[in-house]
Amino acid sequence: MLDVENVKSWMTKFNEQIQAHHDYLSELDTPIGDGDHGNNMARGMNAVMEAIADKDFTDVPAIFKTIAMSLISKVGGASGPLYGTAFMEMAKVGDGEVSALLPAALAGIKKRGKAETREKTMVDVWAPIAEKTDFTADDVDKAVEATKDMIATKGRASYVGERSVGHIDPGAMSSGYLLKALLEVEE
Repeated sequence: MLDVENVKSWMTKFNEQIQAHHDYLSELDTPIGDGDHGNNMARGMNAVMEAIADKDFTDVPAIFKTIAMSLISKVGGASGPLYGTAFMEMAKVGDGEVSALLPAALAGIKKRGKAETREKTMVDVWAPIAEKTDFTADDVDKAVEATKDMIATKGRASYVGERSVGHIDPGAMSSGYLLKALLEVEE
């Protein structure tokens, strides 16, 4: 069960991962996208941290809404609306019960991105994790790694078709960082 402080801690840990790996995320994005996923996510997470840093939130939905709006307004490309939608849907759950938050986020991502599993998107990481009551870092890593052998049929990566095989989806990787950061605050 997440409370406001857990969510702040989650975002701090996620931000640390994004800032540490933003060059890698952009490298992943270069052969199959437009090469800016890492920079976009770094900018977005800077905005999130600024928006939540010294503020008191009345409840978990309030902080999720603030995170969502920061991501939507600051992250370019499809990632801003997709991550923003995930947090907006989590805000609608009403409490911090992770077993309800992740399926709600997944449903929002699928609807916003018009994506399903096996299309080489962040859905391919969220879906197997949202189905579990308990997941591990290894589960997340396996889901991220599985995108490497898929042919992209959604998003910018779909433009390169079969040439997308052999590359990890950058949105899947950043989603992996988010989900593993969640595990750290849940322990």
